Amino acid sequence: MRKKDIKPSAYLIEVKTLSDRIVKAQQPIRILDAIKWDDNIKQAFFNSQFKIPPQITPDYYLQRPLGFDPVEKKREFYQIERDLTRKLGQLNPLSVIMRRICREYQAVVRMLESRGTLIFSDISQELYGSSHDVFHVGDPTIADLGSMMEETLSQLLKLDILVEEPKTIKAKDAVTILNEKMQNLFPGDGLRAMLSDGIIADAAAGTDYIKLRADALFNMRDLRVLEVHEIWVHLGTTLNGLAQPYCTFLGKGPPSSTVTQEGLAVLMEILTFSSTPNRLMSLINRVRAITLAEDGADFMDIFAFFRDKGLDDEEIYTIASRVFRGSTPDGMPFTKDLTYIKGFVLTYNFMRLAVSKGKPDRIPLLFCGKTMIEDMKVLVDLVEEGTVIAPRFLPPQFTDLMGLSAWMSFSRFMSSMNFRQLEQDYANVL
Repeated sequence: MRKKDIKPSAYLIEVKTLSDRIVKAQQPIRILDAIKWDDNIKQAFFNSQFKIPPQITPDYYLQRPLGFDPVEKKREFYQIERDLTRKLGQLNPLSVIMRRICREYQAVVRMLESRGTLIFSDISQELYGSSHDVFHVGDPTIADLGSMMEETLSQLLKLDILVEEPKTIKAKDAVTILNEKMQNLFPGDGLRAMLSDGIIADAAAGTDYIKLRADALFNMRDLRVLEVHEIWVHLGTTLNGLAQPYCTFLGKGPPSSTVTQEGLAVLMEILTFSSTPNRLMSLINRVRAITLAEDGADFMDIFAFFRDKGLDDEEIYTIASRVFRGSTPDGMPFTKDLTYIKGFVLTYNFMRLAVSKGKPDRIPLLFCGKTMIEDMKVLVDLVEEGTVIAPRFLPPQFTDLMGLSAWMSFSRFMSSMNFRQLEQDYANVL
């Protein structure tokens, strides 16, 4: 009998049923839509010549319905969690992962219920972390890592030889270019780029689309970053997750997968030489803004801080509003933007360790869907038994395990050596 003719077991049917319930339950939850600030808030702030803080209060969020009943939604996830224990078992590894996801979504609902209050930021830190978190005792904090990178990037940004090309490509033309790239990568999958007036960033990825802010301008390097970050990683892992026959939840990204997702995306920018000092500095600025807010700075403090650094007013507003969305201008931050740097550190080190332990074949499994590094051991077993299928799409750098393994081998070797004296010798040469 051919493998494709083999009927799934009662266990796999139960897995898919429960997984589909998670997918359906999370559908109306739209975190960024629920916490974003409307364009009129920005316009009023600019019209005040940056003197009157954005007029955001808890009542502002009460006027933005969530699109679901929070009490019923939390109860729905609780019932799925209970059914996972009853039907798959308390110790079943897949049940453990799916129950964790249910609890995460319950936390997300509580966070959205608490928009405009301190509880909102408390739950945000629970889901995405804090700038003052460390990986282990004695390690630098996320804020410290950002400061270390900022020191190097600040020097690079002063160099005339590293000036970026002008942004002259209009959003509508960028849409055409990206649509062509997606058609070549994913023919027939219906992925598309489109214009949008409702996003803060220049671009954002959805389930099967990339939205570009209608008034944004780009250069070709920007579009390359969007290709490897948004298309190869975010849309690619979505397609791989949606192709899963049983673990359909891998097509949707709970907060725990955000760290891995953004880590992979930033790593892809680095591996493909697509990123720039300016691009990395923009990520570091988000970490700095969150750190300032967690230390008590309000929206106006952060706006003034980055103005003193010479940033453009539009860019500063984007940074500050990203930090305080879901909160108030004098409240505590939404910490999701820490996941770029946090995720890069975790993902990069996972890959180095996988190579050093002779298990580079583990690395492509990160692309099976919206995965979490901590679930890798379970994921390996699920792939081996056929419950999860290997990723249908992989970026070119991850299809060549020989090249990736060589790169990571030298990277691990270099990081283990003490080259302080050699650095001093070369400092004299430079």
